Amino acid sequence: MAKRPCSASPDHHHHHHLHLHPHSARAVLDPPMATPSDSLLAAFLDAFDAPPSVHLAFDRLVESEDSDADREALIDRATRLGAALLEAGKRSARRRASALNSIIWPLPPDLTIKVFGLLDTQTLCYAAATCSMFHKCAMDPLCYVNINLLTKTPKVNNAVVSKLVQRAGRVLQSLKLGLVTNPYKLGGYVHPLMRSTDTKGSSILSRSCLTSLGGNNGATGALLKQLYLHNIERLDDSAVCAALSTCPSLLDLEIVGLNVELKQILVSVASSCSMIQRLYFDSSIAGRDDNLTAPICVDFVSNCPFLTSLSLRGCKLHDNKVRILIKGFHRLRHFDVSTSYSVTGSFLRNLGNTAGENILEVLILRDCMHLKKVEVSQFFDAILSGDFKHLRCLDISNREGLAPERVWDQRIYNPSFIPIKQLQELRPDLSLLAEFPSEACFTEFDILSEMGFTPDLSMPSDLCSLESVLNSSTTGGSMLISTSEGSYNTDSSSGNDDGINSSDLIPDESSDEVDFVAG
Repeated sequence: MAKRPCSASPDHHHHHHLHLHPHSARAVLDPPMATPSDSLLAAFLDAFDAPPSVHLAFDRLVESEDSDADREALIDRATRLGAALLEAGKRSARRRASALNSIIWPLPPDLTIKVFGLLDTQTLCYAAATCSMFHKCAMDPLCYVNINLLTKTPKVNNAVVSKLVQRAGRVLQSLKLGLVTNPYKLGGYVHPLMRSTDTKGSSILSRSCLTSLGGNNGATGALLKQLYLHNIERLDDSAVCAALSTCPSLLDLEIVGLNVELKQILVSVASSCSMIQRLYFDSSIAGRDDNLTAPICVDFVSNCPFLTSLSLRGCKLHDNKVRILIKGFHRLRHFDVSTSYSVTGSFLRNLGNTAGENILEVLILRDCMHLKKVEVSQFFDAILSGDFKHLRCLDISNREGLAPERVWDQRIYNPSFIPIKQLQELRPDLSLLAEFPSEACFTEFDILSEMGFTPDLSMPSDLCSLESVLNSSTTGGSMLISTSEGSYNTDSSSGNDDGINSSDLIPDESSDEVDFVAG
């Protein structure tokens, strides 16, 4: 027997009615029908158009109650109703403002997302908190291609990192985490290569802050090209190496102040990041012995043929290992072993005679405690003889002076052994920086005047930093030498490296519609 169709009850009310448009087959949904509550609220708002009238009416209503308990209950209901009305009014105002923004905002969503993708992480957070339209655009993964969470104070936790990395997903290309340190002042200005170990607090990031890179079965870190990790105390070898194993496309790796061994980093990079082009490693403990062996250096050279910039600062590197590295990387243009404890300079011998002319452009040997004067002198002879034709910047500054040939002799603070005139004549494109403590009768003005160099007195100091030397190398060489005590002033100063300007990345969350960073 066929079932009878159920008849609709005549008393059943529907809030929405479906009609067919007379000129199309498309269904049109009518706006919601008004309810008794809507009529009551409208009458209430129309009756009280001024705050005093509301106050008087409510006072009379309270006094009309028979008992204190009834009065308290009435006040409580009024308070809850007032809070609900206030919140409803704010929400409607935000929605109307967002709708207005959508009308007057000149860019379509796709172009807005592209603009947001050009913003730094801090600015993106603030933009997303302004209105619902911007918040919606800021949720697009393309806005998180480059995530910069470097701060001067510990404000970023694991949840923040995980949420932003998850939003980026497979399009993530750059991730910067940790605390920015205060670099040292040298002669009154901030030197770009010297940093203080003091930070404004300890990082609240833990060893698991990088686990999100392995999300989506490793797809999240697959396209990551840049990874900076600064002063995250709890990160250890296993955590960093596990993260590197998920980043096969990594081109730029910067590790500063982490409690990790150089040996483990080189092994991990060699096995997982064969496309690496720049590696910057600054040990948390100067002179630390990482048990780095020659076979590890050979394996690193063999598996990373595209490396062009290598900085291994504060490590206990011996000359034979440095020689393997600097001779093995045929594309190497920037080499920095500043504050390396065991480097004597013997690795510099015959470097210019390698097969396929040496293309090294920047060589930084600042504060290598055992760097010998005789090795530096022979290196200058090699430069004058025609080797290292591509070298544009050389830094041999040393706060302890250069080491003598024999250990019982006094250290060398006098830069008179440097063939300044010959270098100016034969290599005018070479920028040389040699800063030493004052142990002789020379002053910076005397030496600079002998070279025909007039210091810029408008600078904070009469000395020029390596940053100015690097900048000047694009237009011409310069010989900047000093023997001033001010050259090695270790007073720390506020500032940041690499132009980082995101000290306060997490905005105050005052909107209930924008839970942008955490929660």
